[in-house]
Amino acid sequence: MRLDNTRLLVTDFPACYRFYRDILGLAVQFGEEHDSYASFSAKDGEHTAGAYLALFGRSAMAEAIGTSDRPATAIAQDTMMLSFEVENVDTAAEHLRSLGVDFVAPPTDRPQWGQRTAHLRDPDGNLIEIYHSIPMAH
Repeated sequence: MRLDNTRLLVTDFPACYRFYRDILGLAVQFGEEHDSYASFSAKDGEHTAGAYLALFGRSAMAEAIGTSDRPATAIAQDTMMLSFEVENVDTAAEHLRSLGVDFVAPPTDRPQWGQRTAHLRDPDGNLIEIYHSIPMAH
């Protein structure tokens, strides 16, 4: 078995598409802003690299698996998070702020994790972490 991609089921597909393409700068591999499915990959310089992230309309998936009668959202703690390694969290956070991104947790050293992190949300509320490595606490 091979993991092919992580697929986020989103309610505002166009806003999420623009966020991952224009704000986070992921490379579009398939799909357009007004579709209901798209896939992206990270960029490493001029080349695409790493795992794929896909977006799919939440209502389309609910219809496909027969769960359209269930609530679309619930108030709860996060159940997943996308994590992106960056060269420098402070520089990346400053850039994202300049594009209008609000952070739920500012850049913070987390020596117990061996990381400096910052946390934000996409337009659908999905939690995103950016991080770079720091010395781990012992």
